[in-house]
Amino acid sequence: MISAENITARARLSLMSTDPDLPGVFGSGVVQLLEGVRDLRSLNQAAKHLGMAYSKAWRIMKEAEAHMGCALILRDGARGSTLTPEGARMLAVYQTLQAEVDALLARRLPELLG
Repeated sequence: MISAENITARARLSLMSTDPDLPGVFGSGVVQLLEGVRDLRSLNQAAKHLGMAYSKAWRIMKEAEAHMGCALILRDGARGSTLTPEGARMLAVYQTLQAEVDALLARRLPELLG
């Protein structure tokens, strides 16, 4: 029998521009990179921490910045990278929305499965 004790629900949040011609989305991959930049102060180190090539991390970040219409990280050559105010805000918005979606799923699944 299906019950809330052996079923879980998960939703993957994506933020995107309303312009359908823009590539990419702001999702969990971008969030992981932004968290890494925030914590490690380097896009290169964030990519390594995630087991990702720096070139892929660079491409993901450039696509996300194009999609959001603003710089998300500030690159300072050998000194590393930091989040821009917009990058920090988008990270916080995403994390808040994801936490709210997770809480909704955790509450509603048992209600729906009875």
